[in-house]
Amino acid sequence: MKEVYGKHCLFRCTIFRWCYRYQAGRVNMKDLPCSRQAHAVTNNATISAVDELIRQNCWIKTREIAVELSIGKGTAHHIIHKKLGCGKVCAQWVHKHLSENQKTPRMGVCLTYEFLH
Repeated sequence: MKEVYGKHCLFRCTIFRWCYRYQAGRVNMKDLPCSRQAHAVTNNATISAVDELIRQNCWIKTREIAVELSIGKGTAHHIIHKKLGCGKVCAQWVHKHLSENQKTPRMGVCLTYEFLH
């Protein structure tokens, strides 16, 4: 095989490992989750606790949230950015999307006659 494929040839041990996995019943070619990969704990209690910490102190760091709640830093980052939709602006956590209570006054200001001229 090395003569045909050169340096792009697979090692024999890789082929044997694939054959062993196939004989063991694995037919899915997608990668399995790595054991070193952090799993995001996204239960509602943890998300609410992170949200409360951010509302109490908008300058809190991800590391401080992780230590306070005894969760991983990657998990805290995932909850903040993906679940809560927050981002850092001038070292403060800010929600990326406005709530309905925040949108109403801003729309009122934009619709005033003075603002349009």
